[in-house]
Amino acid sequence: MRFFKSFKYAFRGIIYCINNERNMRIHTVAALYVFVFSFFFEMSRTSYAAVLIAIAMVITAELFNTVAEELCDMAAASFHPVVRIIKDMAAGAVLISAVFAAAVGVCVFWQPASFAGILRYFASSPLMLLPLAAVTAVCIVYIVMGPIGIRDYIRKKREK
Repeated sequence: MRFFKSFKYAFRGIIYCINNERNMRIHTVAALYVFVFSFFFEMSRTSYAAVLIAIAMVITAELFNTVAEELCDMAAASFHPVVRIIKDMAAGAVLISAVFAAAVGVCVFWQPASFAGILRYFASSPLMLLPLAAVTAVCIVYIVMGPIGIRDYIRKKREK
């Protein structure tokens, strides 16, 4: 039973980060788009593994960045130069992982014929742009407001 509780706690931490960190929401949306559009590309299992590792690396770095920020905020009630350095280093780790994930993306997805195929797909089925636009709009709201902000907005609308 303790084993399953550990999963519960881990998911609770991930959800906390999604709810409270806009950059984590940006990373999750980017991962969604990479996954969905990956089907337009010729990719081996190794390529998928590289992309998944890169995504996991960025999300893990963002989780550790949030841990560092929360611990620093808890330890220092006011500005402290060491806290600034710790937070900057944690943010730097996220930046490095994101840059290298983008480099992996360029290596894996640099397939001009596939990009042309995506353009042909949407040109031949322009109605497919509507769901893409709708999902993009939902993703923007998700990034800007977050799940808690969306929930509170819906509750406020219901109370009126």
